[in-house]
Amino acid sequence: MEVEFMSGSDADIVVVGGGPTGLAAALECASYGRSVILLAPSGSHVDTDARTTALMVPSINLIKTMGVWDDCAAHAAPLRTLRIVDDTGRLLHAPTTDFQAEEISESEFGYNIPNRILNAALQKAIDGTPTIRQIDVQLSAVKYGADHAELTLSNGEQITAQLVVGADGAQSIVRQSANIDVRRWDYPQTACVMAFDHARNHNFVSAEFHTVEGPFTQVPLPGKRSSLVWVRKPEAIQALLAVDEDALCLAVEKQMHSMLGKISNPTKIQTWPLSGSLAHQFAKHRCVLVGQAAHAFPPIGAQGLNLGFRDVEDLGAALAKASEDAGASTVSNTYDRKRRADIYLRTGAVDLLNRSLLSGFVPLHMARALGMGALKYGGPLRSIFMREGIKPGSSFSNLFSRLTDKRKAATSSS
Repeated sequence: MEVEFMSGSDADIVVVGGGPTGLAAALECASYGRSVILLAPSGSHVDTDARTTALMVPSINLIKTMGVWDDCAAHAAPLRTLRIVDDTGRLLHAPTTDFQAEEISESEFGYNIPNRILNAALQKAIDGTPTIRQIDVQLSAVKYGADHAELTLSNGEQITAQLVVGADGAQSIVRQSANIDVRRWDYPQTACVMAFDHARNHNFVSAEFHTVEGPFTQVPLPGKRSSLVWVRKPEAIQALLAVDEDALCLAVEKQMHSMLGKISNPTKIQTWPLSGSLAHQFAKHRCVLVGQAAHAFPPIGAQGLNLGFRDVEDLGAALAKASEDAGASTVSNTYDRKRRADIYLRTGAVDLLNRSLLSGFVPLHMARALGMGALKYGGPLRSIFMREGIKPGSSFSNLFSRLTDKRKAATSSS
């Protein structure tokens, strides 16, 4: 559908933020026939981010519809088994549990993709979309009016839009300008990120070792290579930064119990202090928040960017039902209502799991061990857990469909 920009630099929607969630949001808005301005430095994340992201199947399907997957596929590794290992050394510990994608009739749970590859592919799609205009200028402030929003840029220019999408991170100016409060908290942990080669095949198994300092998560990459997110106390991370390459590889191999054999060729470690935040609401008059502008939490269970991409999908669904005015109250109200359960559940679950590893409270250890035991041996519960991990609500809708089919069958046979 051909779309004309309103006038000058104005557009139906302004997306603020050049991370993967912001780029995806701009593409999603444009796909619904809206003219879009993207406020983000062009290519600012393409070469500098050494992290990878495990995108679950629904997120992969989203980037396929955006024409992005083909540029990522050769650099991505499928995740066919997810292994959780209790490595806390506590008396009450959970059993090691493997989850197989084939158990829920999937060939894989998702794919692990280097962030620089994903960002470059999203940027390429942005550059090829004529209804998206990218401006390499920072946002200074937003004023939300009755029939439009007015944005002031760092160069003094002002632009207007019907809707502003905040994808500008945990310190979001879009959120602050809308007077949306946010709850923040810190963790006594730092995450270090790296990639490495290993002697044995990973067989597309991603292993998450739960330690008393936090999770150690190995995720497959193509070939005999994996990425790693290791969450530890800040002083332990500093000690890792101080050792030579051989000692670092030995520390990684030891933490993995030599599961992948000898470790070699590590990339330079990058570190991030861990914190969390949660906006009190996810949309307001002519304002929608996506990604870390709405929610941020530790890198556990591949939840972060997948949650942000679900924000993007639900924004698209709200726009699909909207009138000509992309910033109408029906859009913001629908989006806010739809996102609450998913965001609250994921944020709470990740926070609880992380704190349970750090806590010395024995009943909490017992509850965690019992929960993992139920997932290891409970067939129906395993299926629900795995489906919910990929796509929230899918297992319950499938259960409802099966119950409805049984009721229809019983009615027709009587």
